[in-house]
Amino acid sequence: MRLTLIPHQISELAPPDGAAIHSFGGLSMGTSWSVLVADKGVPQALQQQLQQQLDRVVAEMSHWEAGSDLGRFNRAAPGSWQALPPAFFDVLSFAMQVARESGGAYDPCAGAIVNAWGFGPAGRHDQPGFVAPDAARIAALRAERAAQVLRLEPGPVPHGGGRALQPGGLQLDLSAVAKGYSVDRLAHSLLAQGWRHFLVEVGGELRGAGMKPDGQPWWVALEQPPAAQPPAVPQAEPQPEPLPQIALALHGLSVATSGDYRRYFLQDGTRFAHTIDPRSAAPIANQLAAVTVVHPHCMAADAWSTALTVLGLEQGMALADRLGLAARFVVRQDGGAVGYTEHLSGPMRGMLDEEQD
Repeated sequence: MRLTLIPHQISELAPPDGAAIHSFGGLSMGTSWSVLVADKGVPQALQQQLQQQLDRVVAEMSHWEAGSDLGRFNRAAPGSWQALPPAFFDVLSFAMQVARESGGAYDPCAGAIVNAWGFGPAGRHDQPGFVAPDAARIAALRAERAAQVLRLEPGPVPHGGGRALQPGGLQLDLSAVAKGYSVDRLAHSLLAQGWRHFLVEVGGELRGAGMKPDGQPWWVALEQPPAAQPPAVPQAEPQPEPLPQIALALHGLSVATSGDYRRYFLQDGTRFAHTIDPRSAAPIANQLAAVTVVHPHCMAADAWSTALTVLGLEQGMALADRLGLAARFVVRQDGGAVGYTEHLSGPMRGMLDEEQD
């Protein structure tokens, strides 16, 4: 079975006659990036321009780079105000908005909790000597985070930017929004230069605009979790059907997926996923394998896919429907040993165009 998702609004602007697909790509933020542009005479200088845009994001918002603006804030003295560049301030402001609307299921200020679980730049879970936090450490992490209040003050118009108050020990981590923002940043750069037909990808998060030279949209397949392992003992009951393939026409839209199968570790037979619930200061354990969000802006798709994953199916679906988010929830059955079921929010169901065998 194959499902097709299409946008509600489709532009009739086609690539110019003689257009071809021009490819660019490289490395950034510990992952790869790629850009496809459908047009004529796209200069190779675009490669360097795009890389510079991503390098700027790293210099401002990476928690892996000690010299970044974010790293400087994380090390700042308690009670000190730190100036933030315009892009950094805007991304952090948006992240805090998602934190409020999700009831804290997503929290860009939970870097210390993420680090304690071995998913930060130091003391990683795959390094010798790592031990997962015990109940006492988790309680301390929750108390520390509850006592930390981030204050943001915008700068004067039209200069933009602003400043943030470091209350003491607060660790920012924008990894759940930075890739999506980077996708949007590259897309805005392309549009500013007059390119109207492109596909941008950074670490698996995508945004498309316009069409390919053949007049087709940029079709992408929604990410699927790994195939479930068959049970050790044959089951008498009928097994569930595999998840249907879903193809999305990425025309004026972005897509991002948060999946707990991407990064995790095992300790004493327990599986700890990299997706952390800031409210409990522990990895999620709600049987959600993945959440995909489709949105005009990749930064929003990126952040909301994480927040909805933390909330779980029932609360996440309710919030997605209330906020008008097109979301797909993939749930494990029997821990994933049997298979998966999928659930689409109302806005996602509204994008379904056709169903084929």
